[in-house]
Amino acid sequence: MEKSFEPRPIESKWYARWERSGQFKMDAPQPSGRGEPYCILLPPPNVTGTLHMGHAFQQTVMDMLIRYQRMRGMNTLWQVGTDHAGIATQKIVENQLAVENRTRHDLGREPFVERVWQWKEESGSTITHQMRRLGVAADWSRERFTMDEGLSAAVRKVFVQWYRAGLIYRGNRLVNWDPVLGTAVSDLEVNNVERDGHLWSIRYPVTESEESIVVATTRPETMLGDVAVAVHPEDERYRHLIGKMLTLPLAGRQIPVIADDYVDREFGTGCVKITPAHDFNDYAIGQRHALVPLEIFTLEAKINSNAPAKYRSMDRYEARKAVLADLEAAGLLVETKPHKLQVPVSQRSDAVIEPMLTDQWFVDLTSDAQKDGRPGGRKAITEPALDAVRSGAIKFVPENWTTTYTQWLENIQDWCISRQLWWGHRIPAWYDEAGNIFVGEDEADARKHAAVEPVGKLKQDEDVLDTWFSSALWPFSTLGWPYNGPVQNERGEVLANWDHDRIFLPSAVLVTGFDIIFFWVARMVMATLYFTGQVPFREVYINAIVRDAEGQKMSKSKGNTLDPLDLIDGIELEPLVEKSTRSLLIPQVREKVEKRIRKDYPQGIPAIGTDALRFTFTALASYSRTINFDIKRAEGYKAFCNKLWNAARFVLMNLPEGELQATAKGPVTEAERWILTRLKHTLVEVEQHFATYRFDLLAQALYEFVWNEYCDWFLELSKPALNGDDAAAAASTRHTLLVVLETVLRALHPIVPFITEEIWQSVAPKLGIQADGILLRAWPNAGEIAADEAATAEIEWYKNVLSGIRRIRAEMNIAPGKTIPLLLADGDAGDRARAAKFAAQISFLARVEAPQWIAAGADEPAAAAAVVGSLRVLIPLAGLIDLTAEKARLGKEIAKIESELKKCENKLGNANFVANAPAEVVAQERQRIADWGTQLGALREQMRKLG
Repeated sequence: MEKSFEPRPIESKWYARWERSGQFKMDAPQPSGRGEPYCILLPPPNVTGTLHMGHAFQQTVMDMLIRYQRMRGMNTLWQVGTDHAGIATQKIVENQLAVENRTRHDLGREPFVERVWQWKEESGSTITHQMRRLGVAADWSRERFTMDEGLSAAVRKVFVQWYRAGLIYRGNRLVNWDPVLGTAVSDLEVNNVERDGHLWSIRYPVTESEESIVVATTRPETMLGDVAVAVHPEDERYRHLIGKMLTLPLAGRQIPVIADDYVDREFGTGCVKITPAHDFNDYAIGQRHALVPLEIFTLEAKINSNAPAKYRSMDRYEARKAVLADLEAAGLLVETKPHKLQVPVSQRSDAVIEPMLTDQWFVDLTSDAQKDGRPGGRKAITEPALDAVRSGAIKFVPENWTTTYTQWLENIQDWCISRQLWWGHRIPAWYDEAGNIFVGEDEADARKHAAVEPVGKLKQDEDVLDTWFSSALWPFSTLGWPYNGPVQNERGEVLANWDHDRIFLPSAVLVTGFDIIFFWVARMVMATLYFTGQVPFREVYINAIVRDAEGQKMSKSKGNTLDPLDLIDGIELEPLVEKSTRSLLIPQVREKVEKRIRKDYPQGIPAIGTDALRFTFTALASYSRTINFDIKRAEGYKAFCNKLWNAARFVLMNLPEGELQATAKGPVTEAERWILTRLKHTLVEVEQHFATYRFDLLAQALYEFVWNEYCDWFLELSKPALNGDDAAAAASTRHTLLVVLETVLRALHPIVPFITEEIWQSVAPKLGIQADGILLRAWPNAGEIAADEAATAEIEWYKNVLSGIRRIRAEMNIAPGKTIPLLLADGDAGDRARAAKFAAQISFLARVEAPQWIAAGADEPAAAAAVVGSLRVLIPLAGLIDLTAEKARLGKEIAKIESELKKCENKLGNANFVANAPAEVVAQERQRIADWGTQLGALREQMRKLG
C-alpha cells in the first residue's frame, strides 16, 4: 500500500476493472450462490442531464443497497437507463438549429427526429459516464432508454389496450400551455415563481341599473374572455344581484352574476370574474354552472378574433396595457395596488404558462363507469393503486409519505398524456378524411380493429406522448414486457427477457424524491397493477432533498450550487480551474459561484474523493425532508478514509511475510475478544439499519467502530501483545487485527467501495482468501462471531482507566512522554483484580509507574482524580499539577455529571415515561442514576480533599 491515501488513481483504476470483469452483471458468479431476487429501479435521469447533488445522493443510497444485498447472496438487478426527456431534448437540438438560422420546420419532421437521435448517440450518455465516477454497481449491459424499440413497443401496447378498454380518450380540456414551445406541459414542468405584480379593481355595471360590481384581478386582459362574475351565496352585499346580468366592460357582452362557495368573501371585493377558458379554478366553476368557455388567446398567447377588434393580434401583455388604459379612460378602473403573486413559469422556456383549452389525449382516472358499461378509470386504475398502499402491499419509508400518495390519488384528475412535440413516442392514432379516429399498434392494426370503414387516406396524429407515460411503464417494460422472448439491442445483446426477468417484479425498493410521488410513483403503481397484476415495488424510500450548509435551496442564481464531481476532484483557484469541466461553472453563474468559493475556500475546494462524498451522503440520510450539505463535513469523512488507510498500513506492517495462520485456540487476549464482540454488535446494528433505511445511523455505527474502537483503541491495546514476550498472544493479536480489518472492510464496502477494494486486495492474500474482488465476498455473518461479554466488561474498565489518566494528562498539560506516578483508591475487589491483571498494559500505554493502592483511611497526597465506578484514579499533584487548575477541572466534571443526573431524574419523575417506556429502558435509567451518583460522590470527596 502507498504511504498516503490518494483517491483519484484508486477510483479510476478500480471502476474500469470492475466493469471490465463483469462483476456488476446480473448473472455474475456469486460465491454464496444466488438467492431471492432483489431489484432496484433507477429513476431514469433525463438523457440531457448531468449528475447533480440530488442524483449523487440518491444513487449512493441505491448503490449501497445493491452492493449490500449482492454480498448477502441475493439475486440482484439494478435496472438502469435514461429518459428521452421530450421537451428538454427537442429544445437542445432546436437551439443548435437556431445557431444555424434554421428551425425544425425547415428540416421537416423525419429529418429533425433523425438529428435528435444523432445528438442522443453523440452526447446523450454524459450522465451515465458520470454515474460511473460515483462507483455505481449497475449492470450496464441491461441499460435501457425510454425510446428503445422494446420500450416503444410497450408504450404502443399500453396505449392501445387502455384506449380499447375506454380508459383513454381525446377531448377539449384546459391544460398548462407553454406559448413559446407550443405544447401542453405537466405540472412538474411548471415553477410557481413569486413576482411583484398588481391587483386591479374594475367596475362591472349591472345591466339596466345604476348599480355595479367591482372585481379584483391580477390579469385584466383576461376580462375579454369573462363569461360570468361569481359571488359567495351567503355574502349579504351581493345576494340581491345573483341571477342578474352585467355589461362586460370594453366588450359589451351580457354576463350573469352567479353564486359559488369557491369565492373568498375576504379577498379583494368578494367578487370574482370567471374566465373558464384561461383559468383552472374558473374552469371548474364553469363546469358546475354549465358556462360556455370563451377563448380569447391564440396558441402564441395573442388576442384572437373572439375579442373586440381593437385588441386582436396583440400580445397578452400588450393587450393588458391597452385594456387598462381603456378602462381608465372609461372611468371603470377603480384601484391599482401592488400585489405579490405566484406566476406559473415554464421550466423549459421561462415563458409564463397560459391555461389553454386545447384538444388533447387523456387517461381517464375519474369516471366510475363508461357509457358502454365497461369499468371506469377510478375503478380500473386508481382504486387498485390506493388499495395496494392501504393493504400494506406497498410501504412508504418514512411512513408519513403514505398520506401524500393517498390524498393525491383520492383527488386525482384525468391525466393529459399528449404533447405537441416531434421528439417522443408518437401517438398510435390515425384520422380518416371524415375525422374518425383509428387506434392500433400500427396502421394495419388500427384498420383491423376499426369499427367503421375509413374514409380516404389515414393520417397519423402529430402529437407525441408525455414523457411520464413511458416512464410509468418502467417497472415492467424494462424487464421485456410485452415480448415473450429476449429483447435485443442493435448489437444482438440481450437487454431483457420477460419470461425470465419477471422474477424481478415486484422490485424490492424504489428510491426517489417526494416531488415525483404524483408524477411517477403513483403512475407506475397504476400501470403495473393493470398490466401485470402485481405491484411494481414493495417499498418506496423517499430520500431527502439536498440543500446547502445553511439550509437554502441550491440554485445557480444564488451561486450555492455544488457539483458532486467538483467535490470529488476539487476546484483550484488563481485562476479558477474546472478540473472536470463541470456545468457548475457555466458563464451565466461563474461570477456568483466563484465569489462564493473564494469567500469560503480562498484556496479552492479541496478534492475529497468519491468515497468521502458517499460517506457524507450516507451519514446525512435520515428520515428528514431535507438535508444540509456542508463541505467541511465531507472533509471530515475524507479524514475517516485517511484513518482507515493508515490503520491498514499499521496492521500490514506488523505482519510477517506470507499468509498468516490462525491460532488453533482462537483469540488469546481479552482485547481480541472485546473487539470481536464489538464487531459482532456493530454488524447486527448495521443490518438493522439497512432493514429500516436509517443510513445515517448505519454510517454512525460503522464510523464509531472503525475510528474509536478499532483504530483508536484496539490498535493501541494490541501494542503490549505485539511488543511483549508472549509469542502466542502476539500471533493471535496479529491474526485478529487482520480478521477484524478484513471483516469491517466488507461491512464498509457498500458505502465506500473504492478504498475498501484497494485495502482488501492487500489484506485478503494474508488470510488466504481467494476472490477477484471484495464485492464477490459474502457479507460478514455476525452469527459466526463469538461474543464475550465478560471480556468486554474487563476491557471497558481498562479503557476507562486509560481514558481517565489521559484526560488528566491532557487537561493538566503533562508531557505525553513523561512517566508519572499512579495511585488507586477505593474501588472493590473486582477493581483490585483488574488493576493487577492490566498493570503492565496500563503502565505501557499510559506512561505511568506501576499503580500503587492507597489504604482506606490513609493520608492521601493532593492529586488529580478520575472516577471509574467506585474506583478513584489519582495522579499526585506534587511537581506535576497546578492545584487551582485541578479544582477548576473537577468543578467542570462535577457540573457535567450533575447535569446528566438531573436528566435521568427528570425522566424517572415523568409518570408517562415510566408507564410507557419499555421496562429495560426504565431499568437502564435507574442504573444510570446509581452510576452517576457514585461518580458524583467520589468527585465531591476528591474536591473536599483538595480543600
